[in-house]
Amino acid sequence: MEQRMINVSTTSDVGAARNRVLRNTYALLGLSMVPTLLGAWLGIQMHFSALFAGSPAMSFVIFLAVAFGFFFAIERFKNSPIGVALLLAFTFFMGLMLSRILQFTLGFSNGGQLIALAAGGTGVIFLGMATLATTIKRDLSGMGKFLFIGVLLLLAASFANIFLQVPAMFLTISVLVCAVFTAYLMYDINRVVTGGETNYITATLAIYLDLYNIFQSLLSILGFLGGNRD
Repeated sequence: MEQRMINVSTTSDVGAARNRVLRNTYALLGLSMVPTLLGAWLGIQMHFSALFAGSPAMSFVIFLAVAFGFFFAIERFKNSPIGVALLLAFTFFMGLMLSRILQFTLGFSNGGQLIALAAGGTGVIFLGMATLATTIKRDLSGMGKFLFIGVLLLLAASFANIFLQVPAMFLTISVLVCAVFTAYLMYDINRVVTGGETNYITATLAIYLDLYNIFQSLLSILGFLGGNRD
């Protein structure tokens, strides 16, 4: 009987810890939207996209270098408040980078509508994947390797299309990015639910990147298919 009580107590403590990580992750994820929006607004006001117009390939390399620098620093300080500050600084940087496609989309007569549709679509995908990841409650760690390979292939294809400039390839990449990161979103939330990820800063970073890429890819698809210059 005593052993049974200990097992129940341990299971309850583990469940409470996972719920706490999930709550903290969602709270920090919500907070991360503030610097993202601020960065995007400043980027549009300052015409940030013009800084990279001359050399898209170099801007791609610089973006990856800065992003991976942030990844390393956030991982290094993920157990301290510095990690939160670094994460928020990273989301501000990502907002600046997002301003490029936002400014391009706003050039369409229906640009505001396209942005709203992309944001709404991202929200629906998030709710759907969060519900699915919580309902499944099965370890999906086996997906990680295949999704990571998919991201590497998409990065290579995106870099190649900077030089090729093939519209059909751009659309295909955007659709695949949306699909891969939708799967990644379910995977990352599931890792928190099942206890595979116990640090809310790292969890927030992963889910933020999923949502960022989903939104950006949806916006690219909508702009490509429904952008109106009239």
